[in-house]
Amino acid sequence: MNKVISFPQSDEYPSYIEEYLKWVKKDGSLLQQFEDALVATSKLISSLSEKQLNHRYKTNKWSVKELLVHIIDDERIYAYRALTFARNDKTVLPGFEEKDYVTFSNVEKRPMQNILDEYVAVRKSTIALFDSFTEEALLRKGNANNNTSTVRALGYHILGHELHHVNMIKSTYLKNN
Repeated sequence: MNKVISFPQSDEYPSYIEEYLKWVKKDGSLLQQFEDALVATSKLISSLSEKQLNHRYKTNKWSVKELLVHIIDDERIYAYRALTFARNDKTVLPGFEEKDYVTFSNVEKRPMQNILDEYVAVRKSTIALFDSFTEEALLRKGNANNNTSTVRALGYHILGHELHHVNMIKSTYLKNN
């Protein structure tokens, strides 16, 4: 885990991911931060009761279980984008409708351990993928949903997106539950 993946420059990603990047350390330890988040998120989710996992802090907001599935879906999609860009595939990739993904995820019928196992598998796959990229590959750019990003920016997005939502779980979902 000593590989350095430098924090992206502001011209390597669309401005909307600033919201996520503020949660990430800028010291180049992306792979270690992926590992640390894997441990911390797994520990947090495993500590929650069924009631807490199904809690919605407002009507029409996702439950904690749905939020974790959203984190998994987002990571898979952004890792695929990173793979595509790293391999220098010039295909313009589509966006995705996150609400539909959660709606059709069957989360209410899935045991929490099944969701947690999926989270761990996806994260380990993401770590292996980013560990395989050369410096040249990390700097390649591509286009998805009419936004241009480098491969390394996508990695930092994945991590920041998760940390953003884990913070929401702690500060909003569990605050009064």
